[in-house]
Amino acid sequence: MTSTFESLRQFLYEHSGLALEGDKLYLVESRLLPIAREAGLPDLAALLKRLQAGDRDLGQSVVDAMTTNETFFFRDRAPFEKFRTVMLPNLLAARAAERRLRIWCAACSTGQEPYSLAMLLDDEARRLTGWHVEILATDLSRRAIESARQGLYSQFEVQRGLPITMLLRYFQRAGERWQINEFLRSRINFREFNLMSDFRSLGTFDAIFCRNVLLYFDVATKRDILARLARALAPDGFLVMGSAETVIGLSQAFIPHQEHPTLFVHKATQRQRPELMLVAN
Repeated sequence: MTSTFESLRQFLYEHSGLALEGDKLYLVESRLLPIAREAGLPDLAALLKRLQAGDRDLGQSVVDAMTTNETFFFRDRAPFEKFRTVMLPNLLAARAAERRLRIWCAACSTGQEPYSLAMLLDDEARRLTGWHVEILATDLSRRAIESARQGLYSQFEVQRGLPITMLLRYFQRAGERWQINEFLRSRINFREFNLMSDFRSLGTFDAIFCRNVLLYFDVATKRDILARLARALAPDGFLVMGSAETVIGLSQAFIPHQEHPTLFVHKATQRQRPELMLVAN
């Protein structure tokens, strides 16, 4: 079992960047044995053999099962409030000529984060008249992206962080669940995407939300992803990370704001424009 576990750890690392610690055998067994049985396989060794033979659908199921998809609407709240009151005004002023904004929610899970941003942007519709605003939301998990596209959430999920006024404004009943209205769903481009892939095909963004995902990677992978995020972010753009995440010791491209350490900007831009009022949670 030890060799099988080590090989599965390597598979997950190569295909998702997930760095499982050596004491997570119980987690692998609890999440992957049901996948094996569903595929008609007797144990993890048989599952590994199928993966090594190149079964892509099974590989996707394995990655989905091992990916943490914990999220909720307006999670941690402060980044969303600061997006409205500081980040958005700065970006609107900086992009007044082209009147175009691009936002990327990386590792969006089942969609609560990009939908939260879309609700805020719709609430600011007057300020955005004549603007083209694009929200790209990506996740490694095919299952999560399919769920996000549908915009269907349980009563429990809509009770986690979502103000009742926004529930009534943007959702309608769908049986025992709630569905985000078509207008808001159409505002977001959901796409299956692996953060281990090349970002260049995605273009450049004015704001990138990459929260609570880098903490699952090892140091080398964190450095690699941050280097590629730096190239994907506009010189005067904003990178928002989770409250437990940092670029310190991992990136030479970004620096944290001295008062708000979970929002990051390009080092060169911050030195040139120290007057920027940058914020984070």
